[in-house]
Amino acid sequence: MRYHEVVATSAAVGATPRRSEKVARLAELLGRTPVALVPAVVWMLVGEPRQGRLGVGWARLRDARVAGAAPVDGDGGGDVTVEELDAALDRLAATSGGGSQRAREQLLGALLGRMTADEQHHLVRLLTGEVRQGANDGLVCDAAARAAGVAAPDLRRATMLLGDLGRAAQRALAGEALDVGLTPLVAVQPMLAATSPSATDAIAATGPASVEWKLDGIRVQAHKLGDEVRLFTRGLNDITPALPNVVATIRAAPARSLVLDGESLAVDEDGRPRRFQDTMSGLDTTRAFFFDLLHLDDVSLIDEPLAERKRLLHGLVPERAIMPSIDTADAGEAERFAETSGAAGHEGVVVKALSSRYQAGRRGATWRKVKPVHTLDLVVLAAEWGHGRRTGWLSNLHLGARDPGDAGTFVMVGKTFKGMTDDLLRRQTEELQRLALATEGITVHVRPELVVEVAIDGVQVSRRYPGGVALRFARVRRYRPDKSAREADTIERVRGFLA
Repeated sequence: MRYHEVVATSAAVGATPRRSEKVARLAELLGRTPVALVPAVVWMLVGEPRQGRLGVGWARLRDARVAGAAPVDGDGGGDVTVEELDAALDRLAATSGGGSQRAREQLLGALLGRMTADEQHHLVRLLTGEVRQGANDGLVCDAAARAAGVAAPDLRRATMLLGDLGRAAQRALAGEALDVGLTPLVAVQPMLAATSPSATDAIAATGPASVEWKLDGIRVQAHKLGDEVRLFTRGLNDITPALPNVVATIRAAPARSLVLDGESLAVDEDGRPRRFQDTMSGLDTTRAFFFDLLHLDDVSLIDEPLAERKRLLHGLVPERAIMPSIDTADAGEAERFAETSGAAGHEGVVVKALSSRYQAGRRGATWRKVKPVHTLDLVVLAAEWGHGRRTGWLSNLHLGARDPGDAGTFVMVGKTFKGMTDDLLRRQTEELQRLALATEGITVHVRPELVVEVAIDGVQVSRRYPGGVALRFARVRRYRPDKSAREADTIERVRGFLA
């Protein structure tokens, strides 16, 4: 199978806003994909390499770029196959050590030299996480189910339990059973929570619930089978070597096999949380807090109610390693518990229906996260032209905070393309083009006049931006035409979120 077929399908999917047509296009391609290639093709369609992050940045891709090859036949595509590309990405992932940068550039250069301009463009976006065609993993999952003639919920469940859409789609298209079950040492996609504005609203939605502290740590899924222990992040990356203290806790648990879900967090001498980047930079000193039990001694518990899973959790790990929580149906009690979480320095609470099953990979309505939303008024310094569905619109905003010591100067603190409606994109593009100063590649630099209100989850220390901080999970809420740039928030206020 030629890579051109994937690229052409991706372009067609990005060109239509209709979900049904997207699914049909994807299903047609998957239906004629050789079974052995399904995992690679699935992840290329999702917009992520099967090999995960490869550490290839824009600079390296720029250095490796060559002129696009001429099409090999009438369909406009080159002769690079999916097999060749997937094998090359395997080699790229394995290339490290002395001389690896040069070796990577040579590998990429040889590959890109045989691709047409369209194929080069797609590969660059694939390797940098910029494939925006309106086809996420949920839509590709539905397309694979249609191509295989299986029920979409069955394929979604298999994906969650295998932790890999490519493998699940391959089973479906090969005619294999999808009733795979939960297996220790095989990472499963974590259950996620919807959002509620308050603990009171969350309790109204869930009924009797477990109200738990919400930590600003890293999600940790812990697996044990005999003496072997493996730990996975929310993204299903194996971080076992980085958390030796957590490994010791799990290995000592009185069970032959188990799977736990929790968070790992850096704390100070008083037990208060340290900054998120401290957790990331000192994983070997973090403390784990577990809140769910998915498997125990050869029995899967994901279909058991949370109340039973919590009961079984106690006694498996030390109480200090269990997430603080209360069980209640009383909104006032839930609000008071949320206050204790905030007083302890944590983000908020997660309210979970005691009757809820563990819906791996789903953002279930039975789990509700409650945390304060921080907002900043920042100035737009530049914007990047979009891709896929956003082609023709200025999308990714470069955001700056005001430097109070130098009038008219703004310090870049991050980017965002999230939270934008089609109407906002249209109006934003028109206004930013009016303010344009210069163009550099896909980036349009503008006069720093527009103020935009963004919601953030916090900030973190960063050497990437001159202000020394970067926004976390920034998303646009609205433009502030009532504010001038000199009324935007200062870099000191942004840095204040580090405290």
